[in-house]
Amino acid sequence: MGTAAEGETVELRVHGVSGGTAEKILDHPIVDLVAGDRHAGFYRPRPGVGAAGGATPGIAVEAYRWGALTAGAAVRTASMLLLLPFMLSNLAIRLRPASTGRSGLFRVLCRLLAGTLTAAFVLSVVGVTLDLVGWQCVPYDGCRANRPYLSWLGDLPAGPRLALLSLVPLVALRVVWGIGARSARALEGFRPPQPHPEGAGARECLDVPGFWDDERTPAWLRQIHVAIGAGTLDASLLAGISAPDGVAGRVLFAAAVGLIGCGTVLLCLPVPATPPRVRRVLRPLSAATIGLSALSLGYAALARGVHSLPGQLPGYEGAVGALLGAQGVLLVVLALVTMAPRKTGSRSVLAGLGMPVVAAASVTVAGAFAATLVFRVADFLDRGALPGPIWPDPPGVAPLDPPVAYWWAALAGLAALLVATGAASLTLVISRRRRRRRAAGIVERDYPDVAPGAASRRDVVRETIARSHVTDELGPILVTFFVMSSLGLATIAFDLVGIGPTQLVARLSRDPAETTLLTAYVTDGGVWLISLLVIGLMILAFRSYRSAETRRTVAALWDLGDFWPRTVHPFAPPCYAARAVPELAKRVSALGARGKVVISGHSHGSVLAAATILQLPPEVLRRVALLTHGTPLSRLYTRLYPAYLGGQTLCDLGDRLDWRWRNLWRDTDPVGGPVFPRSGDGRAACDVPGTGSVDIRLRDPVSLAIDPADTVPPPLERHWPYHTQTTYQTAVRALADRIG
Repeated sequence: MGTAAEGETVELRVHGVSGGTAEKILDHPIVDLVAGDRHAGFYRPRPGVGAAGGATPGIAVEAYRWGALTAGAAVRTASMLLLLPFMLSNLAIRLRPASTGRSGLFRVLCRLLAGTLTAAFVLSVVGVTLDLVGWQCVPYDGCRANRPYLSWLGDLPAGPRLALLSLVPLVALRVVWGIGARSARALEGFRPPQPHPEGAGARECLDVPGFWDDERTPAWLRQIHVAIGAGTLDASLLAGISAPDGVAGRVLFAAAVGLIGCGTVLLCLPVPATPPRVRRVLRPLSAATIGLSALSLGYAALARGVHSLPGQLPGYEGAVGALLGAQGVLLVVLALVTMAPRKTGSRSVLAGLGMPVVAAASVTVAGAFAATLVFRVADFLDRGALPGPIWPDPPGVAPLDPPVAYWWAALAGLAALLVATGAASLTLVISRRRRRRRAAGIVERDYPDVAPGAASRRDVVRETIARSHVTDELGPILVTFFVMSSLGLATIAFDLVGIGPTQLVARLSRDPAETTLLTAYVTDGGVWLISLLVIGLMILAFRSYRSAETRRTVAALWDLGDFWPRTVHPFAPPCYAARAVPELAKRVSALGARGKVVISGHSHGSVLAAATILQLPPEVLRRVALLTHGTPLSRLYTRLYPAYLGGQTLCDLGDRLDWRWRNLWRDTDPVGGPVFPRSGDGRAACDVPGTGSVDIRLRDPVSLAIDPADTVPPPLERHWPYHTQTTYQTAVRALADRIG
């Protein structure tokens, strides 16, 4: 069924994020799968039941539906919310500036930051199991009362009890590993013809063979992150149970720290070029990880002289504070390196801060997840009493005391969120007049003669255009978020000297009693607000498991975040483009061998189309043309990802196609825009030889007045659809005629 007729011209439609069903893409109620499978497939209208909607006469229409790669499985979509910090850290490296000569340094810093996220994840589970349950709750009768699931732990000595509870962080580490591995198997696509090398001489371009390999680098990083996570658990366990004069405990603790250090060093090295070299490194690392974990658990299980003293697990609060402090230092270094003078003056969003902004977001979200987990479990264990040093504990109840660093992390995340929200509101208010003035000029040019009865419709169009330009005003908001996140992490320095929010205010205030109480209420309220936000994400995950509509909404976020291969964090959700791009390239090559192909990419589908064309060989490119509509290539991707989809890459794309490229866009579209917008002096990024402009602007709506044969004015199309307009069919026909 997937074989095209000889000499056939095919319009291959590629949808954008949350693109819906194949019936919607083809605008036809009855379709057949002609290639691919239920995860990602190629569809055509069933023969004999009519042509696809918006089809050009004499040209067959085929749709590539890839949306099920991210929204197909309920469990996969719901579990992706738990991997949000890992996904953000994996996305950060892709926002690096272009042509700086520091791509290797960027990769090292981002991978080190990703390693701290894995350690933070393990520490949060350690804080619940070993610290709150095993060390602070179980030794107290009041905490175990009426809780048979905890009472039996009280019969165990402290060492064996902590050894048993240490299995929970190991299982949690294996679960996040399994989520990514399971999804990768479900989305398995095509292996690249050759691996994509790393190192100083490696090219980071979309046309490099093997660029879309999403398994080679994660396979290398996965074992390293497991070693870091297991070493973090071993060090936390041994710090809690080792006696000051215990030589064996000190040796094992030093070995655990050494394992973390070894993993840190390996994160700084490029991925070995061949599988044998990978195995020579990973096999000893895996053996050391398993052996050290077994020895640590065995040492703890045999320990008999451990006494659970009141307070936190020894060393735990210092570990959390040191980790969060290291994250703050890495973010500052990443920002300084990003903003350092560059070899070229390429345009990049946020003055080059795109990469550290997203990295800060990953740290903030991870801190919010950890603080919510620890505080809500502490709140449950002490039966609803607010944990913390400012509130006295009831008699017989464990003095549950989460680390001060989590108080600071929760407050930092809340402050960054509130300030960024305020900056967003202020930015939108300040830019409103400028956006309305620009929209008024567009409306006056498109509709010079407005009938009296169409004045209200004109105002609606003007407001729609003004709102569509909000996308261009996000820079100050994200810069504010980064600054607040960095300042918030800087407060972790107070934790290293044992000063929490209430203690700091008490030292600085003239009325310590009143201000300390007020600060305690504010701090508790901040922790609860952060907790509610995280709980809201969990509810969204549950709804995405139960509701297909919610699942498509959640999947739209992953369509944007998981487009790039995983080169930083191996536990992030897998890259769906690792299947979509090679699969599209294979299908286009097969269709091009028999006829002509016009790839029609809408919205994010245009990005997939561009990536596909950059992977096609010259003999196939001669049979291919490109039609984009509602594309964010220049408006968003060129600015966000200048190292991969910068202006020079788009010019190279046009050259490869001999400029058989047309782009349709509307001023009312909040996502799409021209691919080659002219600068202030009227110059375009590329000289299009003899074929006119690539960009074709569509007036939206086509008219303000109501047609005499209609009852309502023409609709505002905005971002969808484009294929229903005559200009679309004209562009498809013109591109098909130019092929060959």
